[in-house]
This record gives sequence, structure tokens and C-alpha cells, in this order.
Amino acid sequence: MIHVVLVLVPGVHLLDLAGPAQAFSSADDAGYRYRLSYVAETPEVLTTQGLPVRTEVEWPELTAADLILVPGWRGTAFATTPVGPDILRRLYEHHAAGGTVASVCAGAEALGRAGLLDGRRCTTHHALQDELALRYPRAKVVRDVLYTVDDRVVTSAGIASGIDLALHLIATRHGPGAAGRVARDLVVYARRNGDEPQASALLRHRSHLNEAVHRIQDVIEARFTDRLKLADLAAASGVSERTVTRLFGRATGLTPLRYQHILRLERAAHLIGHGATVETAARAVGFEDARMLRRLRAR
Repeated sequence: MIHVVLVLVPGVHLLDLAGPAQAFSSADDAGYRYRLSYVAETPEVLTTQGLPVRTEVEWPELTAADLILVPGWRGTAFATTPVGPDILRRLYEHHAAGGTVASVCAGAEALGRAGLLDGRRCTTHHALQDELALRYPRAKVVRDVLYTVDDRVVTSAGIASGIDLALHLIATRHGPGAAGRVARDLVVYARRNGDEPQASALLRHRSHLNEAVHRIQDVIEARFTDRLKLADLAAASGVSERTVTRLFGRATGLTPLRYQHILRLERAAHLIGHGATVETAARAVGFEDARMLRRLRAR
């Protein structure tokens, strides 16, 4: 039996909490024997989303096989960290006794205050990375990754990446088959590696307000493995072929072809990260062979 203690603080984000909790609960349902406890300094904690959560104030007895996880809380700064000294002491002592500690999003601040980030690789939500690095100069803040693992200190980017963190820990203890089974139960499209970027190309280039360009992107994303003609993009957006290139460049800073290549590269990197050969990945994303993929990756 592996005991997972989720430490709740005022303003905890529901998905920071619920994502890992659901993953470990599903692992228990699958027969891998997990027990979850929800601990706080008060018997009830109000989440950022307004839902009150009942908690325990007494900590369970833990062994080195167990996990303490600190979900993140609301705020874009660490100045008002709602973590008391008893929690910090327990985090430090559990790690010193050989246990694993983990955080989601702003929860990395609790690990930092407990002295567990010094000299270790860590990450947090992209909006908080600069501040984490400033507050803990001895920490090795890794930017734009989903999660990091360093000497039983596990940190994740935030929100949905807490699920990736939990799946990684399940895979580490029980094998990738177990993590795959849990991911399927969660209806997770793909189990992501820790070094994958926090924001995909689809998110990085979708913040503009041009509806015609969004329609063009819809076509490219749905058919990024195909040879696309400018005429197809023009028909989808209702503008001329010449206007397609001009509007797309103004909204995204890219040409349509460059955007398609970025999508292909990102998908190929994901496939390679999960064991595919470069040649197989290249063909899967629409290249005739691996030469073009290698050239684009080199750039």
C-alpha cells in the first residue's frame, strides 16, 4: 500500500488537486493499492473555484515508500504563500527519511521554503518560473517542461501537468503498462514525457483575434501530414491566396508552410520520445523520409 498525502492550502486549485488524486485513485481501482489522505492546517479548505473541501488535520504515519504532494494555489506571486511551518517541517523530514515529495504549479514554493530545491532541478507554471528562480537562486529552474525529477523531489508545471506527474510516478513504481492503463481510464489522449513543452504550437500561435487565420489553422492542424495547397487554405478562409500569406504572417509571425512544419516537428518529437525511430516518425508526420525532418530539427 502506497500512501499519498495531498497537502491542501487555502485557495488550492481544484485541477491541481483533482488531477493527481484521480490518477492515483484510478491506479488503486486497477489493483495497484494506493491510499489517499487530504491534510490541511484547518478541517476545511476553500478552493480557488469556491468549492469547500473537508480535510484531516492529523498527519498519518508515513514510510519511505509514501508520497507527499503539494498542489498549487491561486496567485501569480509567492509573496503570500499559505504554507505553515509544520507543513514545511514534514516535507523536509519525509524527504530526509527517504520519501518522495512532489508539487504542482505554485506548490514548488512550499518545497523551496522547505529547503528541498537547493541544488536540484525543478519547474513550475511558466508564469511563475522567473520568480521561483529569483527566490531560490540555488535551485536549477528548468523552463518550459512539464515536470522534473531530481533525488525524490518531483515538480510539475501546473494545472493539467499534475496528471502527467502522477502518471510518471505510477510508471516508475509499477511500469509503463500500469501508467498506460490508468491513462486510458482517465481518457488521456497521450501520456507525455516530462521534457515536453508546457505550451504546444497550437497554443503558442492561437492567441490572435483574426478569424480567417484561425480557419486556416484549423485546416492545417487537421491535415498537417498532407501536402496543402494555398488554394485550399484560401477557400477555407474566404480570402485570396495572396491575402492568406499576408494575414497569416501578420497574425502568427509565420508562413502557413512554416506553421505546418512546426506541427510536424512537434508531433515527430513526441513519437521519438515514446520510442519511434526518426525514420518512422518522419513518415508518420508526412515526410517522405527522415532527411527533411533531420534538417528542420537541426535548425
